[in-house]
Amino acid sequence: MSRQLSGIRELTMRAQLADLLTDEKPDRYGDGGPVAKLEERVASLLGTEAALFVPTGTMAQQIALRCWADRTSNPIVAMHPTAHPLLHEGDALSVLAGLRAIELADPWALIAPSDVADCPEPFGTLLLELPQREAGFVLPTWDELVAVVEAARERDAVLHLDGARLWESAPGLGKPLDEIAGLFDSVYVSFYKSLAGISGAALAGSKEFVDQARIWRHRYGGMLFGQWPAALAALHGLDVVLPRLATYVEHAKVVAKALGVAEPHTHQFRLHVHGSPERINEVRGDFLGKFWPSPVPGIAMTEVTVAGPALEWTHDEIVEAYAKFLAVVGETRDT
Repeated sequence: MSRQLSGIRELTMRAQLADLLTDEKPDRYGDGGPVAKLEERVASLLGTEAALFVPTGTMAQQIALRCWADRTSNPIVAMHPTAHPLLHEGDALSVLAGLRAIELADPWALIAPSDVADCPEPFGTLLLELPQREAGFVLPTWDELVAVVEAARERDAVLHLDGARLWESAPGLGKPLDEIAGLFDSVYVSFYKSLAGISGAALAGSKEFVDQARIWRHRYGGMLFGQWPAALAALHGLDVVLPRLATYVEHAKVVAKALGVAEPHTHQFRLHVHGSPERINEVRGDFLGKFWPSPVPGIAMTEVTVAGPALEWTHDEIVEAYAKFLAVVGETRDT
């Protein structure tokens, strides 16, 4: 199984930068150059007044939530139990910002309007993630999303979007990026998760919000002397990869059907296989990515990302290759 189905093929540093370098002057501490161009581009795509380049998504989230806590005079942030700040940010929300997260909804369900309306605590900010990664990259319908937003507005809460994977969510929601972003007071987007960038993220919102976020970026240590390589890669992703994402999302339906998985909402989904992930990873080859334990004992899971390499595969080819894969990993099951 020498052909790769899932993921984006790794490039050498030379190959990754070859098409990006120009004679344009670089930025200095994020001022001017490709960084300024990227910020203008993101604000235009999302329909916001301004945007700010931030080195990491974790930093972007912390800045946004800190800014809104200052503005609302409320340190409570409501979010899904599997939200990124709860699982993957080292408790930075409370340790660095003194904020407190409260959980809405069941871990295996999306946040519903009733979860927002019936929350007994007076939260100042509601964080929503599109798509919900830990639930399998699941999206609500547009009407469901609007209803949750309206429920938060009824409570005078500010809305922040964890849009690390917003780029590929537009086809599933059936709305353009600016209309989706328009539901929220601030939006975080990533440049490397789906756009094949080097690193980096952006915060978008009103000019007043971005001006405040810029100060906090400096305080969090995010005002680097030169950020132009990441900005150039992000611009390349917006130019080249973003227009392809709808095709990836559509082909993900073909891939998922061939693997016996429910139709995905984006170009990513989770695949579950019987067996030990450690032993599966020893024999799996490169057809699928790395497996890790699922919440169900005896079941391993992996994330399938349908990008350029996957477009080479037909439905029948995937069915045949997956059958061979299962035959190989089936030998790893405990007897």
